[in-house]
Amino acid sequence: MFRKYLILAAFLALTACAPGQSPQETAISTLDSFSQERQELVDTYIQGASIKDEDVLRAMRTVPRHLFVPETLITQAYQDRALPIGYGQTISQPYIVAWMTELLDLQPGEKVLEIGTGSGYQAAVLAELGYVQVYTIEIVPELADLAGKRLRELGYTEVRTRQGDGYYGWPEYAPYDVIIVTAAPDHLPAPLVGQLASGGRIVIPIGPPGWYQQLWKFVEEQGELRAYNLGGVVFVPFTGEGIQQGNGEPPPQP
Repeated sequence: MFRKYLILAAFLALTACAPGQSPQETAISTLDSFSQERQELVDTYIQGASIKDEDVLRAMRTVPRHLFVPETLITQAYQDRALPIGYGQTISQPYIVAWMTELLDLQPGEKVLEIGTGSGYQAAVLAELGYVQVYTIEIVPELADLAGKRLRELGYTEVRTRQGDGYYGWPEYAPYDVIIVTAAPDHLPAPLVGQLASGGRIVIPIGPPGWYQQLWKFVEEQGELRAYNLGGVVFVPFTGEGIQQGNGEPPPQP
């Protein structure tokens, strides 16, 4: 399916884009039989549930979520819920993806590190904004390989992908203006804090595995992290040697 999509997308890239549309938007809108379902999802469960950032809404209306889920689940792709993608991992609920993206307060030219590529959907949404640099790490080799291929096939060739333990971040390209974590550790990983730029932000779920966690936003201000508790969420556990051996900061008490 993805190879067929790539061939058609390459053909469309030779044609002029519609005014105000990126090449990805033009290709997706032309080929996508799920466009109406995606618009209804955004209108009802994302914009209709308090997401206001127009760039985030545009990205959510553009990125074809059905191409980031297993083929057996395509008909469920535009339900507002998480779906399994194999290897004990999930693609996050669309509202959560939009909410976390909005919480990042992204500015043009900023560098974003995502921990937990999964299917690649969150990275695609970030890239679709069109004005940030996206770096993403996935610990499961099979998912990292599949997500990298999928992102390239859909035209998100500017996204840098890597297979590795996200607990340690990606020092080669640090510092990052923003770090988004899409799996739940039981503490804030110290290496990620160390790779955060002055004035940077981290959005991360923290809590015990297999239970509700709290979504936190940390903002670096004059050498200190200010912590904001944004409420309960449910994410898959953060895995890897780093989380087992690391001595990060425990989450602040609500």
